[in-house]
Amino acid sequence: MRTIRADDAGDGMDLAERFGLEEVPDMEPRYNVAPTQMMAVISLDRDTLQRRLVLVKWGLIPFRAKDTSIGHRRINARAESAAEKPAFRSAFKSRRCLVLTDGFYQWKKGKVGKQPYLFKMADGSAFAFAGLWDRWTGTENETIESCTILTTDANEIMEPIHDRMPVVLHPKDYDLWLDPEIKDLELLKSFLRPYPSEEMIVQPVNPKVNKASYDAPDCVEVVSVAED
Repeated sequence: MRTIRADDAGDGMDLAERFGLEEVPDMEPRYNVAPTQMMAVISLDRDTLQRRLVLVKWGLIPFRAKDTSIGHRRINARAESAAEKPAFRSAFKSRRCLVLTDGFYQWKKGKVGKQPYLFKMADGSAFAFAGLWDRWTGTENETIESCTILTTDANEIMEPIHDRMPVVLHPKDYDLWLDPEIKDLELLKSFLRPYPSEEMIVQPVNPKVNKASYDAPDCVEVVSVAED
C-alpha cells in the first residue's frame, strides 16, 4: 500500500476545520507517499491538549529499539493484534494518531502486470487512517518520530483487489482515538473496522505510480484497463 496527500495548498483551511487544528497547515501535495518516507499525522499534545500536525517517518521505530532498521518491517500493524504485540503495545496504549490522506493505492495482478488502483472517498474529501506513533532517540541524541498504519479486513469495494485495507476512522471517533487517557482497549478496538464501501470509490490509475520514487500529479490519472 501507498498513500497520497494531493490537496492543493489552498485547502489548508479546510484541513484545519475538518481535523480540528488550531493552525492552518501549509502542506505540499504528495501523489505517491511510500514506506520510509515522511507523512503527515495528527496527534494530541499532552501539555496543551491541542491537536498537532507533524511529519513523521512511515515505519514505526519503537522507542526501545536498538536501531532504526526495524521501521522497514513496521509500516503496517494488524488491528486485531496490535494492542498485544510487543512492537506496538505501548504506542497503542498512549501514542495513537490520525494519518492524513486523500486516498491510497493497492495493486492487482493482471495479464499485463500489476495494475494500481486508487481508493478514495466518493466526495473526494480528505480522511484519516488509524495510526500509532513513537519517538526513538539514538545514542547520539538523534530523535526520529515514526508511525504505522493499522489494517483490518477488506470491505466489499476492496475485496476484489486485496483481503486487507487500512483502518479508515470515522470523524466521530477522532477525539477518543487521539486521547492518551483512554485506556479501554475494547472501546478502541471497536473503532478498527472496515469502512463502509458505499462511501468510497475505486479507480484504476496510471502505472507510473508503481515506481516508489515517482511523485507527480499524473500518478492519480484515471486509466482504462482491460477486463481479465
